[in-house]
Amino acid sequence: MAKAGKLLVLDDNKDILSAVKLMAEKYFETIITISNPNVLLSTLRQHRPDVLLLDMNFRAGVNSGNEGLYWLQETLKIFHDTKVVLFTAYADVHLAVEGMKLGACDFVIKPWKNDELLIALQNAYNLRDKKSKKIEKPATNATLMYWGDSAEMARIRNIVNQVAGTDANILITGENGTGKEMLAREIHQSSMRCRQQMVSLDMGAIPETLFESELFGHKKGAFTDAGADRIGKLEVANESTLFMDEIGNLPLHLQAKLLVAIQNRTITPLGSNKPVFVDIRIISATNRNLFDMVDKGEFRQDLLYRINTIIINLPSLRNRTMDIVPLAKIFLADYAQKYGKTINNISPAACEQLMAYRWPGNIRELQNTMQKAAIMCNDDTINPSHLELRTIAQPAGNEPIIPLEDMERKTIADAIHACNGNLSMVAQKLGITRQTLYNKIKRYGL
Repeated sequence: MAKAGKLLVLDDNKDILSAVKLMAEKYFETIITISNPNVLLSTLRQHRPDVLLLDMNFRAGVNSGNEGLYWLQETLKIFHDTKVVLFTAYADVHLAVEGMKLGACDFVIKPWKNDELLIALQNAYNLRDKKSKKIEKPATNATLMYWGDSAEMARIRNIVNQVAGTDANILITGENGTGKEMLAREIHQSSMRCRQQMVSLDMGAIPETLFESELFGHKKGAFTDAGADRIGKLEVANESTLFMDEIGNLPLHLQAKLLVAIQNRTITPLGSNKPVFVDIRIISATNRNLFDMVDKGEFRQDLLYRINTIIINLPSLRNRTMDIVPLAKIFLADYAQKYGKTINNISPAACEQLMAYRWPGNIRELQNTMQKAAIMCNDDTINPSHLELRTIAQPAGNEPIIPLEDMERKTIADAIHACNGNLSMVAQKLGITRQTLYNKIKRYGL
């Protein structure tokens, strides 16, 4: 393999600098090492490296990892094309994840494995090399999402605006029908990959025997009935976004292979021994609790860390009631046009019924309801009889039952606000460990 690219390594441990240089000099044409973060920006200006390996902790730092995040942001403010790989201790993985949100392309945990570090550095260089030419976004930027007026959706929209332009992998959680694929398309259309079509894969609809072929592809004769070569979804999504719906359905024995593909950015089709480089961004979605699945040994923790650099939890429709009627009107207008009808209104009584209903199927159920209403209505106004919503018994006092996860999320959010973001105090007040608090913050996207 020919040497290529320029690597800058910043670490306050000179033994680490020597070790990394010795290991990487077989692959990079130029390697610069520095031990003082105060000369980082001047070194970047002088050498313009393709890749920066940045330590998260320096002896001068008071708060563990914070100085690394500071220098990451300072680097990316000025040197937009430099790809940053973070170097961190295991205890500071949460800070490395925060760094990915800020624009780092990968992180490596100390003590490192040489092959993992080399793969991370080479992948970063490949991304830099592939994207050295400016990618222009389409002139039109159609909005796929109806964001509505709820505070929770406003918070999610702010997150999307921050992360869409990065290559950070995203996990979208929420009940069935909350619009997870629609949100994934919104993120893709707002990204630098938008000129390519997003590739979707529904894990819940694939027979287990075909998972590997669907993901990685196969060569002719790789197995019975493999009569021709087939390109897997990971390769089809090269230079684009792969949306994997119902990621929790991926069999455990294939999770390891997917993890390797994400880490190495290479796949090997069934029946082949030739790896194929893929440049993809992964957006996953699930209505299952992957954290609980990890605890039960049903989902790999290391894969979860890779796919949930950013986690977004979509609220159920019953928790954004102010958006129900506006959404209903949008769907009604679409179906009225489709069926050639002039339906302009939803009666106050019908609106009241829409607002009172619990919507267990969320936005998807609302859409189906308005399609049926448009078909059944022969007037210009939708009435309750057109909706045909079934009555769901409410508990005593007509108070709706709030799911436990919603209650826990609200409790933690309120505690963070009350403690002004002091997570040590929040953990103490809630009677849980700081690590448990980190896990729950990540789970609920707080």
